[in-house]
Amino acid sequence: MMERLYTIAAAPFEAACRVDILPPGHRSRRLHGHSFLSRIRAELPEGWGPFPGGETDDLAERLREAVAPLDYTLLNEHLPVPTDENLARWLRARLALPGITTVGIQSSRDQGVDLDGRDHAHLWRRFRFEAAHQLPKVPPGHPCGQMHGHGFEVIVHAHQPLLGQDMGMDYGQLDQCWTPLGAALDRACLNDLPGLDNPTSERLAAWLWARLQPQLPALSWITVYETATAGCHYDGRHYRIWKERRFESALRLNRAPLGDPRRRLHGHSYQIRLHLTAPLDEVMGWTVDYGEVKALFDSAYRQLDHHRLDQLAGLDDADPASLLHWIKAALAERLPPLDRIDLEQTPGCGATLCWGEAEPALPG
Repeated sequence: MMERLYTIAAAPFEAACRVDILPPGHRSRRLHGHSFLSRIRAELPEGWGPFPGGETDDLAERLREAVAPLDYTLLNEHLPVPTDENLARWLRARLALPGITTVGIQSSRDQGVDLDGRDHAHLWRRFRFEAAHQLPKVPPGHPCGQMHGHGFEVIVHAHQPLLGQDMGMDYGQLDQCWTPLGAALDRACLNDLPGLDNPTSERLAAWLWARLQPQLPALSWITVYETATAGCHYDGRHYRIWKERRFESALRLNRAPLGDPRRRLHGHSYQIRLHLTAPLDEVMGWTVDYGEVKALFDSAYRQLDHHRLDQLAGLDDADPASLLHWIKAALAERLPPLDRIDLEQTPGCGATLCWGEAEPALPG
């Protein structure tokens, strides 16, 4: 598959709004406020940035400038119907950048929408439940073979063509679909529920899909966070797991111009997420063990964490794109199902490298 490199950026803003097109009595018709997060993913043309490695910071700055007029304002003064979808449209038009693939508006930690260039809305809502489980098929001594528990998080994704409408599905519709499932899962032992005798993240995602999709035809993905750093996406056919880690590193960008602070020795707390798409092992109930992913990544991780990245063997410069290609090459033989890597040098800002068949625009 052809590689695709995306630059990503995020910028917060605080604003009040009211959405008058919603039915009478809906709480969002009242004046209220959010801590919004705007996000952008762009396949920038070569040479767009000031120098190789400057694209991330420049895209983040363009995004901050674009949302600045909205910060601490009443959104209705900027656009008549300030839905998340219309905010994404407004932001796309104001940015007017080449290669934009999605513009996202997250109106709370638990909900948001990503809008693509075809005016398709990817709506999502996050839910949480507390439950116990154990995995009966794992080898003796595996920690997940013991009864334990998690604060699980589930994201329900819906994909809709807007066709010029001010909004797609209301987040409340996702709440209604989820409520009976959440009641069954919360404070339960998952192994006791019919169909979940081997409750891996993958099995749980498929179990949820089977129960939600008939009542929610727009359902596009189910995401299960088993922990804060590992989980599974499922779209009814494909399983994509991820494992996330952080590393603390120093660097200088050697291609930055003289006088640019990024040419000086500095550092970042990086976040990396490895995505793997693989068929389900019908016996184990998973695609790849999260622990195995972590172990196979370890040799590359130890070269990244608490080191100078611009001195890594085989790395020309320590910009996000170069780092992603270095990591991909280091893991190609160890993790064949790997098909996407996300790398953030600051929260929400960095790059994504994709080369698999699964939809690259899926939010994490």
